[in-house]
Amino acid sequence: MERGGYIYILTNKNHTVLYTGVTSNLGNRLYEHRTGLYKNSFTFRYNVKELVYYEEFISIEEAIYREKQIKAGSRQKKLDLINGFNPEWKDLSVEFL
Repeated sequence: MERGGYIYILTNKNHTVLYTGVTSNLGNRLYEHRTGLYKNSFTFRYNVKELVYYEEFISIEEAIYREKQIKAGSRQKKLDLINGFNPEWKDLSVEFL
């Protein structure tokens, strides 16, 4: 049985840091980021908690492939993705939490 997945981009309050991740359960993963479950993580250290972009996939393998594409791209490409999807940079976490 295939399991779906998500790629997502988080940012901090000032939108100076971007973090790209992949997960099979976006709501749970966002909760982990927001509560600081992993104290030694990049997202905890830089207070990266706002969801500004995501894509949903039928399989986790597709999501992982897409995450690698996004991570290989420039910061400008990530900004273009976010601006096309969420031009006001609203925190989209409320859709999942």
